[in-house]
Amino acid sequence: MQDRPIFVIGCPRSGTTMLQLMLHSHPRVAVPPETRFLVPAYFGRRKYGDQREQVNRRVLAEWIATGRDTKFRELGLDRAAFIDQATAGPGSLGSVIGTVFRSYAARFGKPRWGDKRPSYFKHVDILLRMFPDAQFIHLIRDGRDCVASLKEMPWYHLSSFHAISNWAEAIDFGRRNAQRLPEGSYYELRYEDLTADPELELKKLCGFIGEEYHPAMCEPQHVAQVAVPAHKVWHSNTHGAVTTARSGSWSQRLEPWEIALCEDVLGERLTSYGYALSGAPKAAKEHVSAYKTAAAKRRSARWRKTNRDRINRLREPGPVAALLTEGQRKLAGLPPRELALSAGGA
Repeated sequence: MQDRPIFVIGCPRSGTTMLQLMLHSHPRVAVPPETRFLVPAYFGRRKYGDQREQVNRRVLAEWIATGRDTKFRELGLDRAAFIDQATAGPGSLGSVIGTVFRSYAARFGKPRWGDKRPSYFKHVDILLRMFPDAQFIHLIRDGRDCVASLKEMPWYHLSSFHAISNWAEAIDFGRRNAQRLPEGSYYELRYEDLTADPELELKKLCGFIGEEYHPAMCEPQHVAQVAVPAHKVWHSNTHGAVTTARSGSWSQRLEPWEIALCEDVLGERLTSYGYALSGAPKAAKEHVSAYKTAAAKRRSARWRKTNRDRINRLREPGPVAALLTEGQRKLAGLPPRELALSAGGA
């Protein structure tokens, strides 16, 4: 039976919460609400020391469980029990982090876990460092609809230029991931196809993750109250049935100049995924220039972070890869867990 971690990625407002709920509706898979500890824990790994030492595992686990911004409280887990379990578990950064999600899955009696955060599309490499047997599901939605939806979010304070650049980044990272990731590790599907024929698309998706399709996956609204925090009112649509009503609504939600800019700078990307252009006039030069400036700023910030991480990889305090699944243990050259336990190991 499969036990590989599953990560849902994509541009923000591309329907990843709906897909999270569809997966969480499967009897063998649990995908929690978004957390905020995985990427910060990785980039702050030097601070938490060698995770082969129990005392360091406890420090990291305590930060995850009690940190003000980690969102652990939304998982419905017992803090003390998790801290003890992570402290007693395998000695690696990924193992401590993976124990959170494994505990969440156990809360629902499920053997397999996933995680969803749209911005993970930029961090596939570090996710693979922590979970080398992970599978990635990239949900793609018409970039014009993503931009229109981002503009309406109470938490989004950047310009339309940044929103357009965000979608372009998600597509470009997706193309690179599709080329470089091992077979069976990366899967793309379109939001529009998923909402138009959920059963067909979910059956294909289940084939990718190695699970039997279950009809409950087509009715994700039934688990929304459990897996979507009530304060996230921008996910209110997930409490209703799957619908195509929002597809193509960008034509009423975007300004004419925004449509022109999207189709000018995203045109090739849009058409390559089957999204027809409206024939909008060419974007104004000042709008194209502003887009390029925003994209350059985002690219520069990303490169700075990447270069810092390259340096940190040269002086890591301890192992990073998780040792929780059979695939992870095999890649690390360890025996299957049952054999290790019978021999008195971890």
